[in-house]
Amino acid sequence: MKLTKATNYALHTMLFLAINPPNEHIGVAKLAERQEVSTTYLSKILTKLVKSGMIESVSGANGGYKLKRGWEKLSLLDVIKAVEGLTPIFDYCLNHNPDCLIQKAIESAEEKLLDELDHTLIVDLAKKMKEASPM
Repeated sequence: MKLTKATNYALHTMLFLAINPPNEHIGVAKLAERQEVSTTYLSKILTKLVKSGMIESVSGANGGYKLKRGWEKLSLLDVIKAVEGLTPIFDYCLNHNPDCLIQKAIESAEEKLLDELDHTLIVDLAKKMKEASPM
C-alpha cells in the first residue's frame, strides 16, 4: 500500500479537526493554510471525507468542516480507505504461483500493518497531541 500526498493531507486534516472544539467549523482556507496546500486540492480531499461520512460540511459565513458524531471510533485505516481505497502491496508472484513464499511473507506483513492502522484511532492521536502541547 503506497500512501499518496492526498492521504497525508486527509490524515492531518482529521487530526487538526479532532484537536479543535467539537462544534467549531474550520474553513477550507484555514485547513489548507495550515498544511501549505491549495484550497482547490484540499477541497477534493475534503469531499471524499464528507462522502465517507467522517466529516460534515456547512456552507455560509460561519461554515466550514467539522467531524461528525461518532468520529471517536475512526482509525487511520478508515481515513486511508476513504481517500485511497485498499490495494495490496504485492499483487502477484512470478508465474502466478499461489504457493509463492515471497507473496505470503509480504501479505503477512501487510496484514500486520493494516491491523496496526486499524487500531490507531484519530482520537488517541489527538489526545497525545493535546498532552504534548496544551492549548
